[in-house]
Amino acid sequence: MTIFLRLLRYALYLALAGVLLGGLALATAYWLIAPGLPSVETLKDVRLQVPLRIESADGKLIATFGETKRTPVRIENVPERLKQAFLAAEDADFYSHRGIDLGGILRAVWLTVTTGSKHVAGGSTITQQVARMFFLSSEVSYTRKLSEIFLAFRIENALSKDEILALYLNKSFFGHRSYGVTAAAEFYYGKSLDQLSLAECAMLASIPKFPSTGNPLSRPQRARERRGYVLGRMLDNHFIGKADYDLAMNEPDSAQ
Repeated sequence: MTIFLRLLRYALYLALAGVLLGGLALATAYWLIAPGLPSVETLKDVRLQVPLRIESADGKLIATFGETKRTPVRIENVPERLKQAFLAAEDADFYSHRGIDLGGILRAVWLTVTTGSKHVAGGSTITQQVARMFFLSSEVSYTRKLSEIFLAFRIENALSKDEILALYLNKSFFGHRSYGVTAAAEFYYGKSLDQLSLAECAMLASIPKFPSTGNPLSRPQRARERRGYVLGRMLDNHFIGKADYDLAMNEPDSAQ
């Protein structure tokens, strides 16, 4: 028993030393990286690129000009079911965390250590993705990941959760030159957001992860599998019931 207690004490010492060293390393990284980070205050007044719209005198759309398809939408005009689909797909705890998912980051770190690869899944919240969309490059490095985490904390302090989610929904790429949920709904289904079915909401939420190779036109089978994953996540998080899940799973996809 004495040996056991001694080993337990040593293990606690090592754990405490690890926590202290980790905290010191994080503080040092912040001291080195933070001064070079951009101001997140610019996100309070974002001007997203939209195509030129030509309308008739009575307000009917005649033509659009521009490579980017985007129609920004206010968060209060996004149906709850559509928001739930994106939360289930990307960040179910979005409204309760403070910018990062510690469990996800630890899993990503563990996979990086055990596989030796920097390209591992998991760890990025919606807030971190907003930081990456607006401020960071696609470079894969530990410095960029730390910058993403520090920016996420700043964004959470500067904006409300609804403001952050609105930026994500309007900025995300959905393939076929479509940016934002409104343009995606119009392109794939010819519908406004409030006309989408549950299955269509789940399909749209599944696209940003693989916008070019996982959309319902380019890879319909893969897209249906991703749609099923999102519906399953919605069921697991109690956003929908079993009857709605079964109905949506059996709905043929009508992307055009």
